[in-house]
Amino acid sequence: MISSNSFRLPFLILTLGTLGACGSDSNESSELDNTLNNLINEMGLNDFPQRDLPNITDALPQLGKKLFFTKALGGDKDSACVTCHHPVLGGGDNLSLSVGVTSNNSDLLGLGRIHMSADEETLPSVPRNAPTVFNMGFWDKSLFHDSRVESLSSTPGTNGSGGDIRSPDTDFNVADENSGNNLTAAQARFPVTSQDEMRGFTFEADSSNDDVRDHLAARLGNYGVGLDELTTNDWLEEFQQAYASNDTAENLVTYSNIANAIAEYERSMQFASHPWQHFMDGDLDAISESAKKGARLFFTKPEEGGAGCVACHKGQLFTDENHHVVAYPQIGPGKGDGTSGTDDFGRFRETGLERDKYAFRTASLLNISVTGPFSHSGSMHDLEQVVRHYINPNQSIADFVANENNMGVCNLPQFKEMDDCSSIYQNAQSNSESALAKLVAQQNAGTSKIFKNLQLSDTQVNNLVAFLEALTDPCVKDRECLSPWIPGPSESVDNLQLDAVDINGDPL
Repeated sequence: MISSNSFRLPFLILTLGTLGACGSDSNESSELDNTLNNLINEMGLNDFPQRDLPNITDALPQLGKKLFFTKALGGDKDSACVTCHHPVLGGGDNLSLSVGVTSNNSDLLGLGRIHMSADEETLPSVPRNAPTVFNMGFWDKSLFHDSRVESLSSTPGTNGSGGDIRSPDTDFNVADENSGNNLTAAQARFPVTSQDEMRGFTFEADSSNDDVRDHLAARLGNYGVGLDELTTNDWLEEFQQAYASNDTAENLVTYSNIANAIAEYERSMQFASHPWQHFMDGDLDAISESAKKGARLFFTKPEEGGAGCVACHKGQLFTDENHHVVAYPQIGPGKGDGTSGTDDFGRFRETGLERDKYAFRTASLLNISVTGPFSHSGSMHDLEQVVRHYINPNQSIADFVANENNMGVCNLPQFKEMDDCSSIYQNAQSNSESALAKLVAQQNAGTSKIFKNLQLSDTQVNNLVAFLEALTDPCVKDRECLSPWIPGPSESVDNLQLDAVDINGDPL
């Protein structure tokens, strides 16, 4: 088990003391505690691999933090890694669909950030929801919703460092020799190459991914094609300090070293000191009775009266890291799939296997109360909605898209204030129903882990939500606790540091 970071707020153990209940309620609580402890022991729920992860105070994560927040890595200097992944926003951006380049305000993050085209407000061009960067070092098999960065020989506890890694720069199942030390480093090579996320549409137009990366490295290193592109540039000194080297910029400020530093910053975000973990460690008062009942449902099979969530959400990260057809509503511009070109076939885009059409990687449930909206397209805006989708996917799709007012989209915070919200994403119904048909076919064939005809009462739904909320580390809700991962204004290396503000202009 990973120890708490030295900057973490101390966990306050709350005891019932003289407020403890007596009689039947007390007996019921004790029996529930015993049931959960038996489940913990029988299923090995507290058995986690040891991991070698950095501390935010280390030199490389400190360099990575500054790189993560600089707009110098955006092709047009109007976006940064943090644009879609701010610690205060749950390691994401609180948007259903991200807005990367050409926004209304490059420093405004979260609600109120709008994509601009020809000086007019337009819908987001990024086709998927931004996953959280919290606990990136816990993933061992793959990253991205479709696992387009994946370990070819996954070893538990290594973050993919124990073998070859495949990336979008190589064919499926072919190792990328430039992937870096681990999955997180491999992932850090790609946001800068996406036109919609960071690259823009004029910077290194029609160039290869490597050309884009080399140009950005030269910009920071102030050499070659990037010479004098930054008015203020102290990056060489920063790299020399972090890598303990006096080497030249050409040799030291490379994109491999940039990605490695960003990865170490992301891997330092260890936020797994949540109330459920404290319960597993012996503090029986760490979670509410409702959450305990939710935990029992979560870890118990449907045929035994449970919800069976653990079938896919297991381990320290609460994910099997595998791919499943869940049939969440599909909104957004899509990935060019289907007859309309607005659909998203998910894992199928990587494997080409029919069984993988509409399958996406199982999301982690750690810190889930702050990492919404949920699903690959951000179409689920709260946890109750997510839970109810699993009970009845058909009804969930019907409630979202199968009505003339398209109110599912209008209920999403990012779009609800739009005058024409009911008329956007007109293909949402057909695309969502195609995914639903795939799920139903797999359920009928017995190849789906999404349980058919799951029966849960409103109270049980509320209990499950209470348990899910108990998987959130208190630190991720506390700006002071998160401060080590957010650079202050004085830490800017190039006068391009993104000092984020919210829709009201207040600092994040």
